[in-house]
Amino acid sequence: MKNKQAELVSQLEDEDLYKALIQTQLLLLIISSFLGIWVFDDIQKFLLLFDFQDWSILLIGIPAGLLVVLYDLLSMRYLPERYFNDGGINQRIFSSLNGRQLVFIVLLVSISEELLFRGIIQTYVGLWMASFIFALIHIRYLYNVYLFVNILLLSFFIGFIYEWTGNLLVTIAMHFTIDLILGFVINKQAGKVKTIL
Repeated sequence: MKNKQAELVSQLEDEDLYKALIQTQLLLLIISSFLGIWVFDDIQKFLLLFDFQDWSILLIGIPAGLLVVLYDLLSMRYLPERYFNDGGINQRIFSSLNGRQLVFIVLLVSISEELLFRGIIQTYVGLWMASFIFALIHIRYLYNVYLFVNILLLSFFIGFIYEWTGNLLVTIAMHFTIDLILGFVINKQAGKVKTIL
């Protein structure tokens, strides 16, 4: 399955890959919308998940994201490369994007995944189940024990941050920070990005 997914991604042109990423994330947003109607009694309860005036967004979300990035970068530096082998999918995805596309995709992924997994699933079935489902949805990591355990623990950590702060914007900021920095690291290694925008 991992090889088939990697083969499929390698056959896509850059623009097609970008469009597929957007479509996938928009599908998650649509699913989240329908599930949100089912999970929340009214729109006001849903809107309580977002507190734009909460300093935790900057004081917890971004530092927690930076902590995860630091761990990942140190792990990549000192652990064998095979531990991080997802079939080359992350490299293919992130190295194909220009700076604007990368920022847009990372923002879209952060919002759609956090809304679905923390805002909807975790609210309805709890932290453990949401973390497990989040790990499972990252199919390319299922064939690498290190990556699977890593994404499971990351999901649990993000879920814990959500439980602690009660603000979905904190986890969106955390997820955005992680994906943006690691995406730009991959992109820069490919020699693609000269400037952020």
